Amino acid sequence: MDAIIIVLIILVVLVVIALVQTIQVIQQASAAIVERFGRYTRTLNAGLNIVVPFIDRIRNRIDLREQVVPFPPQPVITQDNLVVNIDTVIYYQVTDARAATYEVSNYIQAIEQLTVTTLRNIIGGMDLERTLTSREEINAALRGVLDEATGKWGIRVNRVELKAIEPPTSIQDSMEKQMRADRDKRAAILQAEGVRQSEILQAEGAKQSEILRAEGDAKAAALRAEGEAQAIRTVFEAIHAGDADQKLLSYQYVQMLPKIAEGDSNKLWIVPSEIGEALKGLGGNLSRFTAPNGGGAPGGPAAGDALDKPARREQPRIE
Repeated sequence: MDAIIIVLIILVVLVVIALVQTIQVIQQASAAIVERFGRYTRTLNAGLNIVVPFIDRIRNRIDLREQVVPFPPQPVITQDNLVVNIDTVIYYQVTDARAATYEVSNYIQAIEQLTVTTLRNIIGGMDLERTLTSREEINAALRGVLDEATGKWGIRVNRVELKAIEPPTSIQDSMEKQMRADRDKRAAILQAEGVRQSEILQAEGAKQSEILRAEGDAKAAALRAEGEAQAIRTVFEAIHAGDADQKLLSYQYVQMLPKIAEGDSNKLWIVPSEIGEALKGLGGNLSRFTAPNGGGAPGGPAAGDALDKPARREQPRIE
């Protein structure tokens, strides 16, 4: 009886094991390689799969998602014999699980070694300056070589990125000094340009100020001349409208003489020839009033007495 129970237990265990091996659940974005007696049979895709227990065996499960693999820094010699350390990052994806399993023993290690070899070939044809400034070119060339070589392994290289390019310490110091000198040069040039532009603007401002001042003076002079001309025209029109005779004009002429001589600085002034004519006319007019009993204005005895004794008047002294 005990032997039968033991046999039943063994059979149950075997059935459970067989069921576990028969039903295979593959995760999404994954694949499994199935071998039968050591030979490739088929590839299991995502979902529920049935295999023959104790005959079929799952050799490898492969992740079909895009993978990111960083590689350690690799020393590379440039064309001008300088050693630089380059960090690379590879973005790849398995497209054929069977080829990735049977075409290469370890595709990660194979990609790393291929990357290092290809990178040395590319950098070996460039100098340091071109290496530092041509990352896109290096990435494109490296990706092309890797994609072509890994295609038969069932792997597609999507991107290759250079994380860092580190030149030797002495070269870094020289580059920093050169960059500092270039920055100082640009700063000096910018400062000189600023001073030059400031002086130009100041000169332009002074020029515009002088032009505006000259235009203002010209307009003011024109307005003053126009005002004086208008005043002269007004006086001339008033004189003609009043029909002034020569006597009145002569009298006004004589009245203006003291005003001409005003001022402490007027030591010498020149009498125009017209003043003589004005004085003659004025003198003739005054003689009619001062001559005794002759051509005077009619009047009583008081008037005659006043004319018989004319007062002595001091004549203006003309120098």
